[in-house]
Amino acid sequence: MIAVLRFHPPADPAAFQEQGALALAALAARPGFVRGSLGRAVDDDTAWALVSEWESVGAYRRGLGGYEVKMLTPFFAQVIDEPNAFESLVLATADGLSEIRTSDRAADADSVGRE
Repeated sequence: MIAVLRFHPPADPAAFQEQGALALAALAARPGFVRGSLGRAVDDDTAWALVSEWESVGAYRRGLGGYEVKMLTPFFAQVIDEPNAFESLVLATADGLSEIRTSDRAADADSVGRE
């Protein structure tokens, strides 16, 4: 699964990038973390995204619960409030499509979603 956390941080991009690097390192140390990156939009220097890939939704949720990650609450509190965890359903490499998966969403996912 992938997580896309979007931000419009305060005016100091260097400080935000430093905080983001700490957050990414904390996430990377958690079990189930696959890879991640922090980037800034090329057409809007106030828009940032921290993208991470995880073995499963459970690994992602447990990863967010780690002590080192919780210590970075001021950074994560800046996340734009929108859906941010996504199933990986179609995978590709430079050689083309490598896998198409079926959804693991529960039948009642739309009625018990985020509030």
